[in-house]
Amino acid sequence: MSLAFLATALVVVITPGTGALYTVSTGLGRGRREAIVAATGCTLGIVPHIVAAVTGLAALVHASAVAFSMLKWAGVAYLLYLAWVTWTDRSDLAADAGGTASSTWQVIQRAVLINLLNPKLTVFFFAFLPQFVAPSDPAPWRAMVGLSLVFMALTWVVFVAYGLFASAMRSQVLARPRVVTWMRRTFGLAYVALAGRLALASR
Repeated sequence: MSLAFLATALVVVITPGTGALYTVSTGLGRGRREAIVAATGCTLGIVPHIVAAVTGLAALVHASAVAFSMLKWAGVAYLLYLAWVTWTDRSDLAADAGGTASSTWQVIQRAVLINLLNPKLTVFFFAFLPQFVAPSDPAPWRAMVGLSLVFMALTWVVFVAYGLFASAMRSQVLARPRVVTWMRRTFGLAYVALAGRLALASR
C-alpha cells in the first residue's frame, strides 16, 4: 500500500459530505453513542459500492445513463426527505440521550441509505481503486478489497471523530433552544444543498 493512496483516501474522507453531515447532526441531536452508530452505518453504506467496483458493476453504472440516473434521483429524493424530517422535527433533544433500540436501528438505516444511494461513490471507486493496483498483480480483486477495507477504516475513524466532537458540543446546544432550532434549519438546508449538487452530477 502506497503513501499516495493513504493521503488521497484521507483527503477524500475528511472532505465534508452527506455522511459526515449526518454523523455530526446525529452527534448533536442524539449524543455520543448514536454518533458512533451513525459513523458505522455510513461506513457500511460504502460496502455495496466497493462490491460494485470489484465485480465490475460500477462500469455498468458509469456507462448506463438510465442506471446512473435512477440511483442518482433516488439519492436526491432521500436527501430531500431527510431535509424535510430535520426541518420539521420538534422533538426534545434531551429525550434521545439514551438511544432506544428502535432509534438506533433508524440511525443505522438512514446512515446506510445515505451512502448507498450515492452513485458518485460507485463511480469514484471504479476510477479510484484501480489506480493503486499494479497491472502485474495476479489477483487484482484481492488488492482492491484490501485497499477498500483501509478506506472504510479511515472513513469510520474520521466520522467517529466528527461525531464525538459534535456530541461534546451537545450540552451547550441543549442549553439554548433557539440554537437547536437554527441548528435543525441549517442541517435541513445543507441536505437540500447536497441534494441539489447530486441532482446536477453527471457521469
